[in-house]
Amino acid sequence: MTASPTAGPIRPRTAAHLAFTAGSGGTVGAGLWADRRRINREVSVPGAWDRLHEAGNFHNLELAAGLAEGTYVNDLPFLDSDVYKWLEAIGWVFADPDLDLELAHRLSEQLRETADLLAAAQQPDGYLDSHFQVRFPGERFVQLPWGHELYCAGHLIQAAVALHRTTGNEQVLGVARRFADLVVTSFGTGPTQVDGVCGHPEIETALVELHRETGDERYLATASYFVDRRGHGLLGEGRFGRHYWQDHLPIREAPGVAGHAVRQLYLLAGAADVYAEQGDPALLAAVERLWTEMAATKTYLTGGVGAHHTDEAFGDPYELPSERSYCETCAAIASIQFCWRMLMITAEAKYADLLERTLYNGFLAGTSLDGQSYIYANPLQVRDDHLAAGDDQDYRRVPWFHCACCPPNVMRLIGSLQHYVLLGGERRVAVHQYVSGRFTAPVAGGEATVQVTTGYPWDGRVAIRIVDAPGTDWELALRIPAWAAGARLSVGGEPVATAPSNGWWLVSMSGAADREIVLELPLTARFTTADPRVDAIRGTVAIERGPLVYCLESADHPGQRLDDVVIDPGVRPEPVAGDGMLAGITTLRVSGRARSRPADAGPWPYRELGDHGLELSEPIALTAVPYYAWGNRTPGAMRVFLPLA
Repeated sequence: MTASPTAGPIRPRTAAHLAFTAGSGGTVGAGLWADRRRINREVSVPGAWDRLHEAGNFHNLELAAGLAEGTYVNDLPFLDSDVYKWLEAIGWVFADPDLDLELAHRLSEQLRETADLLAAAQQPDGYLDSHFQVRFPGERFVQLPWGHELYCAGHLIQAAVALHRTTGNEQVLGVARRFADLVVTSFGTGPTQVDGVCGHPEIETALVELHRETGDERYLATASYFVDRRGHGLLGEGRFGRHYWQDHLPIREAPGVAGHAVRQLYLLAGAADVYAEQGDPALLAAVERLWTEMAATKTYLTGGVGAHHTDEAFGDPYELPSERSYCETCAAIASIQFCWRMLMITAEAKYADLLERTLYNGFLAGTSLDGQSYIYANPLQVRDDHLAAGDDQDYRRVPWFHCACCPPNVMRLIGSLQHYVLLGGERRVAVHQYVSGRFTAPVAGGEATVQVTTGYPWDGRVAIRIVDAPGTDWELALRIPAWAAGARLSVGGEPVATAPSNGWWLVSMSGAADREIVLELPLTARFTTADPRVDAIRGTVAIERGPLVYCLESADHPGQRLDDVVIDPGVRPEPVAGDGMLAGITTLRVSGRARSRPADAGPWPYRELGDHGLELSEPIALTAVPYYAWGNRTPGAMRVFLPLA
């Protein structure tokens, strides 16, 4: 089995409706993301084989194939999708040049066994869904609101495409195509077809990518049908209303994001893919409008989305409570996928900015430093003496979940991360994420390969050399993050006379291809406040450095209750090298004070304006750690937004 790292999760058939297209290959060389990819490759992905067997996912497929006896495990209908996301992760791992031969052989055997199982479980008409085959034999596409049949099919398709692009595997692709063909013939407005949509979007973006992989126009047409039919009340009210599954308004009419955050963002990623192939300006206007409303009023500082636990949903505008934030890891992944597509379509740097923010914070927090445990909901505050009230409110990292959608989703994104660095265009190559390694993208009728060397996000120096490029003129575009005022750029040691524009610094490659290009991004720690309409955190500040959001953890402050801590923004945070589990991570020394109530204050916590009834200690030194690293040591309190002294 030969790996080929030349195509990632997105490979458009035409660039007609795109400003950029995805890079055609890459290798992550060093730094934070090389370490995370090593752990993903050596620990998380191989370990998921055991987790998926222990949780019953494989047992259910064996039941569907007639290879086991017993009953369906778990009460959730979408366990097959966890297997498919893990398979997709394996596909991307096969394209990693650092994959050793012993592990490659083990993963190949796991892939072979799984592919044979899927082929055995698939029914003659192409149908494959262990939940329905075991519990509702013979039923097809009847329980669309909650059944997740098309959601599972979408993840199967994405796994098949990944494996086909990286290994040439035809077996899983054949299984996926047979199921996709059944979907194509089963859904539509014809007299014998089902006129309906899945309660959980996902099939849309998968079908577009299958169209790109195979050239079959039917897959694109069916994806477009699913995008257009949502919003017409086909799913009914359900438990949470039509907003929950974005069935309250057609996507072209919706004023803002609503409902279940993962569902909404998978739908928007699919709509962006449909636009990229078909070029409907009304669809583009809709996805731009919905992204803007989400970013402006419903996104946390970490890039996380989803304010509600009960329905895993977006809340009202500016409803962003820290201690009740949901911010499911899968929602962060869906946001990254949506932003990446919008960046390709528009070339607007704001999409790369939010992608970066979410990648380093809301997403990366979802997995432990050792790659062996995960967290489902990602709060921005855990109070002292927090009382857990359920799995998603325990806020402790665990090896697996009853609903384990997040762990294999993390694996597939980290496994394909090399494709999220460089974009190519007709006359321009854009470096939009700063990751050490060698990356290639199409430009000017050929390809350009760049070598990036950086210690980002700990160090703001990014050095770039052009390894190979077309002989014609082209431009290199370097993204300047919105927080990076004062960035400097030099070519061959000489400062560049031009200035960045619209979030990009452009460098003409005429005569510059053989010289080192150095971008210096200022990583001075900064205090950040929220829009005053975010009531839950008014009067507080957060600490950021570069793309990273920081937090306080009780693990660094024994004997000190974080609920009593206030911050002094007049003292600039000082970078300090982390130690122990945080070795290699830059922490921050921050100045603050501790609040206490006088002994005679009494039990009543309310007072007249101006009478705060609190006493402040002398200044105390506090340690802030990157938000993504919280919860890896002793469980306890954590805060991102901190009251002002």
